[in-house]
Amino acid sequence: MNSDDLCIEVLTSLRRIIRAVDLQSRQLVRSHGLTGPQAYILKTLLQMGETTIGQLADRVSLSKPTVTDIVGRLEKQQLVVRLRSTTDKRCVLVKVTERGRTILVSSPPLLQEAFAQQFNRLQHWEQHQLISSLHRIAHMMQARDLDAAPILSSGPLSAPDNIPGINSSAPGKQSSQNSRATTAKV
Repeated sequence: MNSDDLCIEVLTSLRRIIRAVDLQSRQLVRSHGLTGPQAYILKTLLQMGETTIGQLADRVSLSKPTVTDIVGRLEKQQLVVRLRSTTDKRCVLVKVTERGRTILVSSPPLLQEAFAQQFNRLQHWEQHQLISSLHRIAHMMQARDLDAAPILSSGPLSAPDNIPGINSSAPGKQSSQNSRATTAKV
């Protein structure tokens, strides 16, 4: 293969990755009314138990304002609840509701979870080789210094409330108004 063919192979692989992330993100929104970042925050919160926004933000490598926004959207869907700490009334804790637990049990694994399982099975040298190659690609695409979190999702991390095809009162159900919005944006 010549250099142009190899470049096409790399670009095709990158496009496949982007498409896989996009398809999984759309499926999660359609089936469970959650964006990838919302599902990631919800799963992490379930593992942590009651915690503060700051502790949650540190765990998921996102800014406090971004996590606050995502938690606010999850709260609107009644998937999390904010509570005052019983020991320190100045402290607000967040925890997953029973409805949030139910949605998580039925949600598919996130793309990064499946990736992490396979990545962890690789030899140590293979892991470093992949990291090095990806760092080089990010640099070549002038993306090395962009702020990013370990969440594979398409679109912004804090999505608007009006996600096309989602009615927040009934996750997974499409309203006719949202259906029109989807058609108009395509």
